[in-house]
Amino acid sequence: MWCPSRVRIGGVVERVLADCRARLAFDLLANTWNAVVIQALGAGPRRPRDLRTAIGSISPKVLTETLRRLTEYALVERTVSAGAPRRVEYALTPLGRTLLEPVAALGRWSAEHGDAFVAAQGWDD
Repeated sequence: MWCPSRVRIGGVVERVLADCRARLAFDLLANTWNAVVIQALGAGPRRPRDLRTAIGSISPKVLTETLRRLTEYALVERTVSAGAPRRVEYALTPLGRTLLEPVAALGRWSAEHGDAFVAAQGWDD
């Protein structure tokens, strides 16, 4: 069920949209960089510098914050190799890989409808 949270109001069971599980996905993707980093890691493990190159205009600070957040969400794992110099890589977890198709679907939607959306907002003036 899309929104499993329910509450009894005046003897009637109603859905509580604020507690909707689908909201988790929207909260996750509300941060622009989360989806971008997930997409960039879809090709496989990467070092932070390689991620910055693949993504483009992301600062080291924002990339670090995003990777920490995605690691806390159990969507990305951080691996530190033994030896010198220390090598750090990030990769999607199995749970993180499940987001590749939804992120790609949003990208396809944007490619198809982005111009109309921008025009409707008046941003193309």
